[in-house]
Amino acid sequence: MTNLISRWEEIDWAKCSVKVFRLQKQIYAASRCGNVVRVRQLQKLLRMSWSAKALAVRRVTQDNQGKKTAGVDGVKSLTPKERFELISNLKVNGKSSSTRRVSIAKPGKDEKRPLGIPTMVDRAKQALIKLALEPEWEAKFEGNSYGFRPGRCSQDAISHITKAIQCQAKYVLDADIAKCFDRINHSKLLDKLGIQARVRKQIKAWLKSGVLDKRLFERTEQGTPQGGVISPLLANIALDGIEEKLNQYALTLNHLKHPNGRKYDRKQRVRSLTYIRYADDFIVLHEEKTVIENCKQIIREWLAAWGLELKPSKTRIAHTLRADWSEDGFAGFNFLGFHIRQYSRSKHKSDYNSNPKNPQPLGYNTLIIPSKEKVKLHYDKCAKIIDQYKHKSQSELINSLNPIIRGWTNYYRYSDIKTFGITSKLDYLLYGKLRSWGRYRTGSVNKARKKYWITQGKNNWVFATKQNNNPLRLFRHSEVKCSSTSYVKVKGDSSPYDGKAKYWSERRGEYPDTPTRIAKLLKWQKGKCELCGLHFQEEDLLEIDHIIPKAMGGKDIYDNLQLLHRHCHYEKTRNDIILINSHNSKKFWEKLHKEWEKVDLVWVEDYPVISQKLR
Repeated sequence: MTNLISRWEEIDWAKCSVKVFRLQKQIYAASRCGNVVRVRQLQKLLRMSWSAKALAVRRVTQDNQGKKTAGVDGVKSLTPKERFELISNLKVNGKSSSTRRVSIAKPGKDEKRPLGIPTMVDRAKQALIKLALEPEWEAKFEGNSYGFRPGRCSQDAISHITKAIQCQAKYVLDADIAKCFDRINHSKLLDKLGIQARVRKQIKAWLKSGVLDKRLFERTEQGTPQGGVISPLLANIALDGIEEKLNQYALTLNHLKHPNGRKYDRKQRVRSLTYIRYADDFIVLHEEKTVIENCKQIIREWLAAWGLELKPSKTRIAHTLRADWSEDGFAGFNFLGFHIRQYSRSKHKSDYNSNPKNPQPLGYNTLIIPSKEKVKLHYDKCAKIIDQYKHKSQSELINSLNPIIRGWTNYYRYSDIKTFGITSKLDYLLYGKLRSWGRYRTGSVNKARKKYWITQGKNNWVFATKQNNNPLRLFRHSEVKCSSTSYVKVKGDSSPYDGKAKYWSERRGEYPDTPTRIAKLLKWQKGKCELCGLHFQEEDLLEIDHIIPKAMGGKDIYDNLQLLHRHCHYEKTRNDIILINSHNSKKFWEKLHKEWEKVDLVWVEDYPVISQKLR
């Protein structure tokens, strides 16, 4: 392949992706069967593959969101020529440069999270090793871990919690591991990986590479630096095994009985104890408090062997229904930005059973809402933008607020956010801020009302621009379609490497944080990129492209939109620029029309105009 390709632009990414994914599926299948020798052979073949090296370089130079962050060498980006040269020079040689310390603020806190940014070469090496290691461990990982894994999201964890407590109120151990990424034991991690020779030497070099913080070098004797491509995978490998330990303990709970007096069998004992982990946050659910307390001690002992411990300020035992049964007097718990709690039903006679001598309430409701902290952070962020845009136009303000509001409401749309009136409350609070913004710009509320608000249907207070044909409108929180029951959780043992490419690519449209337009396009395109024809994989970055660019007369409507990989979008945009800058002769457009059969063009004053829908 390398003999035929001499430039970055000539790489056939479709063929590269197919070759690498075929090897990854074989690694996954061999790992599921326990064939370690076969796994190592396939991993070596993948590491030596030119296609895998090309994909690794592309992932860190084009697809990665933080690709513009420099390491200790100061390199922020690579030209196409440098990327192509890096593919040939990419070798797993056991060497590593130090990482650069960058601290980012935690939302709503004064505390900062330290990141270790590797160099571009080390990032490419890590991406290559991850391509080989991830399929092996996806076949081994426990089904109830959801963080930093392909094909899984926070909503899967929340859905699992809902199913675990829907029939019975339970005690919960809500815990967090203190500085998990910074304290993982290196020797135990390397032994658990079970790899030898070059790969072990290379991973050890990354772990021991040290950190450069403002020209001060600091050794790293423990932990995996946050900011590396492979660090989340290594952290998941280190924490894998807690569920198995808890299941062994659950088998010893011989005293558990059904209401009719019949004892639990082995499967029922294991199912009675629920463990759910998302990265370094986890919860344990059970109907008995003593079992939860014993689980807490078991987890402490397991973590101590790895040099880890529970964070006291974020570890508590609570009850999902009764506040007086919780350690701190508060029912329910917070997990991944959600507050999960059960409420007793109303005490009306109609809500009790038919036995008048011994009335019993008919159960409770499980409600899931955003935590108070997350609601406040979201409002403060929107209010800050409104204050900062006092001297900017209304359209700029709307364009800044809409992505934030849509993203936040999409994340919480599979919850009871409307039942509690949180969306209406946020809309009311933001209306007050916007009214102050309009009064500041016009001098009075009446002038602001006439200038910045319009009437749409029965709503007389729509914050939108004064454009009759297509006004730019502020998205309201209450417009989101919410449902706490419609989300379908991923199966516990499923993985994107099991070969069901269509299922996994289309499933991305169901994620709560997937924008509506991307979800619709994913469904229409059946999970495939319109340019390269490949199914979208979990780590692919998706971008919306205008089939006919706006500069060439294209409109911002669904018929003129398509979903592409980010790298495919780069290629499409590059070709569009060439077309736009080319001569606009009639012969040129007629030649283009013959090659592009989707578009039916008519000529108006020697310029092409779309006369037919593209879809």
